[in-house]
Amino acid sequence: MVSWAGHIIPFIVAVAIWFFATGLIAWADNLGRATFSRSLTIGGVGGIAGLLVILFASMSVSVSSVYLAFIGALMVWGWHEIGFLTGASAGPRREGADPSLRGARRFAQASATVLHHEITLALTALLLISLSWNMPNQIGATVFVLLFGLRLSSKINLYVGVPNSSSEMLPAHLAYLRTYFGTNRMTVLLAASVIAIAALAGWFGSLALSAPVGSAEMVGASLLTTLCLLGALEHVFLALPFRDGMLWGWAFSRRKTHQN
Repeated sequence: MVSWAGHIIPFIVAVAIWFFATGLIAWADNLGRATFSRSLTIGGVGGIAGLLVILFASMSVSVSSVYLAFIGALMVWGWHEIGFLTGASAGPRREGADPSLRGARRFAQASATVLHHEITLALTALLLISLSWNMPNQIGATVFVLLFGLRLSSKINLYVGVPNSSSEMLPAHLAYLRTYFGTNRMTVLLAASVIAIAALAGWFGSLALSAPVGSAEMVGASLLTTLCLLGALEHVFLALPFRDGMLWGWAFSRRKTHQN
């Protein structure tokens, strides 16, 4: 039985935060470079606050603490996204791909463009796992690890090649990353990624449906189900003629006047 409080509201909350947070980060990172220090400061304060929120929420199993842990994880994630999109924590390589490279050497070069970002994400994931270890509420760490996995899958698929490598979300100073995208094609990897994420969503969904009505377990599983569905949708967008501006055009409206 579908519960309004246990299934529908968590779905609406997760989608709303995903939509507006994604657009807000894109808007901030497409302003001029002069604003980046301010964005990084705000993001850093938000990220640290998110860590404290997760730590506080992890000590309690209640519906409110589940929502707090979820929001805290997204605050930490947003901090990392701002760091990456401003270029502060991208990678040691800040130039386009060498077209003569193939195979492992091309992969190593591409990895160097996002190396710092991936390391900080992995270290943060380990930190959150250690902080919530044996705690009654582990939603914060689970959400962050799930987002990490979904984003890593998207990056690998873009590197291998997808039918639609729309990159409107990338600010001008990261335009060189487009040169590391694979050729536009449908691959077994992309299809398998969508199926795997959908299967994970189905598993979380089954947990949400079997949990006691209105419980913290139901709300947490519903939030994770929604994130998986959004992750699957983002992967489907890689196969369809979808433009980021169709949903977040307002985030790019001032790009031309603020680019340096």
